[in-house]
Amino acid sequence: MSERARVRGWTVGRLLFLAAMVVSSLAVTQLASAGPNPPGNNGTVKVDDSPFDDAPNNEPHVGCTFQVDFYGYDEGDLDATVTFEAHPPTGDRQVLLTDTVFIGEDDNAGGGSEAGLDASETYTLDLTGIEPHPNQGVHVKLTINAEGSQGADVKHKVFWVSGCETPGTTTTTKPTTSTSGTTTTTKPTSTSGTTTTTGGSGTSGETSTTAAVGGSSSSAAGGSSSSGGGVLPFTGAGVGLPMLVGAIALLGLGAATLRSGSRRRQHP
Repeated sequence: MSERARVRGWTVGRLLFLAAMVVSSLAVTQLASAGPNPPGNNGTVKVDDSPFDDAPNNEPHVGCTFQVDFYGYDEGDLDATVTFEAHPPTGDRQVLLTDTVFIGEDDNAGGGSEAGLDASETYTLDLTGIEPHPNQGVHVKLTINAEGSQGADVKHKVFWVSGCETPGTTTTTKPTTSTSGTTTTTKPTSTSGTTTTTGGSGTSGETSTTAAVGGSSSSAAGGSSSSGGGVLPFTGAGVGLPMLVGAIALLGLGAATLRSGSRRRQHP
């Protein structure tokens, strides 16, 4: 083999070896970043309508009571601040509710899948005084600030809430009937007891009775008069393993090329 061929084989072997080293370092870096609690704004938030479940599907129209699900957040003593605001066109960004949720029970394994569920919280918003859209309900904006994130720590969701309107109150008034059952009788205090008889062909037989104050009077034969009372009518999958396998293959190829060049130099 000529000297030029030996030099060329040696150069190719060195290049393959260096390429394998570079790929190996990239694979190791990728695997490290895919480990627990990688840097960045990790985690996913979903809004869940009833019936509640752990599936990571976002539902933009919910009833008055709904859930917020947290997936793929880092492990540690970490909380998320939850803020609900009324959002145009049915509100002027007034705060409806704030809450704090623990999200650091485990690492980000499972990501945004059901296996990565970190927390679920149920909420019922007080929408008093907010005029809902006739077809959609009340427009609400959800903001999540999560501890442990490197860089931005904010996530948003905008959705519609319906079924929280307070129905009108109907008042029925039942008529009341008042009955006065009191009867007052006034007894005369004096009676004149005068009887007048007129002679002639007959006797009138009339008796005249004169009552004192508050008394009663009657006239005519045998007649009488009386008075009485009345009646009122509520992340990402790691790709480091394929790269690592490729790096090992390149290392083996580089080593084989170097060994072949060395043998050729020994046996020209």
